[in-house]
Amino acid sequence: MRERSAATAYALLTFATLLWAGNAVASKVAVGLVSPQALVALRWSIALTAIAALAGRETWAHRRALLAHWPMILLMGGVGYTGFNALTYEAGALTSAVNLSLIEGTIPVLVLVLNFLVRGVAVRPGQVLGSAVTLAGVVLVASHGDLARLAALDLNRGDLLVGLACLFYAGYTVALPSRPAVPALAFFAAMAVAAWATSMPLLLGEWASGRVLWPGLPGWALIAFTALGPSLVAQLAYMRGVETIGPNRAGLFNNLVPVFGAVMAVGLVGEPFGLVEAAALALVVGGIAVAETSGRRKRA
Repeated sequence: MRERSAATAYALLTFATLLWAGNAVASKVAVGLVSPQALVALRWSIALTAIAALAGRETWAHRRALLAHWPMILLMGGVGYTGFNALTYEAGALTSAVNLSLIEGTIPVLVLVLNFLVRGVAVRPGQVLGSAVTLAGVVLVASHGDLARLAALDLNRGDLLVGLACLFYAGYTVALPSRPAVPALAFFAAMAVAAWATSMPLLLGEWASGRVLWPGLPGWALIAFTALGPSLVAQLAYMRGVETIGPNRAGLFNNLVPVFGAVMAVGLVGEPFGLVEAAALALVVGGIAVAETSGRRKRA
């Protein structure tokens, strides 16, 4: 039974990362179709409407438990959902979809570090080695193969924004096991409210600065995908996966985002995929293998 639950978690987490890889590519496609903060706000408006229809009564039935944890829910929704996507979409105009996907490979590393710092969860030497290999891949792609850029701190601003977004999502992942004891749909509905509420000030700021771009038909199609796929289905699948196998093991699956994202970026957006990107991808995937092998030995 336990093996079946783990297999289900693996399938859910893999599907979630596939959708998130699509989200990384969508952040690049969105350039010229809809402005970043309009995309975030409209995305969560649609997702909130959908989850309200699915779980409105269930959420209302657990309102007391949710309200008791409202500060935590607001922080998790604001940082893990709104903050992550706002930074990623801003980066879409500044760096490539391949870079976006590969840099998101740092999330499992950050989960391991934060879980150790916050919860004292031990990290094996093999996991440290795997994390270092993964980070080497990220450094390679962020520097575009020119390590002298690192010495001069000459990194692409978009790459740095994605790195900060990854830190936000790692913090959300580590916090998930402490969520209130309510059904996943009810909790996600509360998180969607928090994400929508925290996206509004960002949209207003974008509008006040004259940078807002409202979507046409192609933009609305993109928003619908991000709302129902990465926002709704992927988040529910990820929550269930973390609940089943824990944040450290579930966090490793985020390393599939670079794999799926790199393939999508080349196939759908037509971005180049050269030796630097291939080497970075090999390092990221190799880091996953090393860390997960160490994790299996620890569980054995």
